[in-house]
Amino acid sequence: MIRILLVDDHALFRTGMRGILETQEGMEVVGEADTGEAALELVRNSPPDVVLMDIHMPGIGGIEATRRILRMAPQVKVIALTALDDEPFPSRLLDAGAVGYLTKGCPAEELVEAIQRVMKDEHYLSADVAQKLSLSALVNKGHASPLAKLSPRELQVMTMIAQGRTTQQISDALFLSPKTVSTYRTRLFDKLGVSNDVELTHFALRHGVVELSG
Repeated sequence: MIRILLVDDHALFRTGMRGILETQEGMEVVGEADTGEAALELVRNSPPDVVLMDIHMPGIGGIEATRRILRMAPQVKVIALTALDDEPFPSRLLDAGAVGYLTKGCPAEELVEAIQRVMKDEHYLSADVAQKLSLSALVNKGHASPLAKLSPRELQVMTMIAQGRTTQQISDALFLSPKTVSTYRTRLFDKLGVSNDVELTHFALRHGVVELSG
């Protein structure tokens, strides 16, 4: 039996995924989490075989959650299941240790196939993601996306700033000093050509790093 953990902050989406997966022979949804932090706690208590991980979530987000889960339980297979298919998100997730990357528009059959493939120690990328990764490799990174300029940690700090997190909240969540968080903020302003948190948030919204809530 393949034990699966669903990590997504949209309850309706998790319900839909549970309905699809639990009709499959040999698959069982053993838990759900709506934040990366909640996913870490579930994995710590009872590691699943596969984690289906979103990127857009409150808190530390899917990239950092993937990194921490695999540091704690390296045998777990993480598959990104997200609306984001543009660089640098696929590369960042794969660098963090994910073994699969699917978009939320994929058919149920492809999701099932991806789970089966990663359980055989294979990697699985949806065709559209694989194509974009290939194209990105042919293009100078400086022109592929302004986000490509950012390190994984800078991308994460930007996401949390755009979510409205304070310097202290980011510091606590990422185990960084407030001074280090402020240094990352300054680097972000320089690299992206913005001058304050409001402009940084608008940039993040335009490029799909965060979603407009409410």
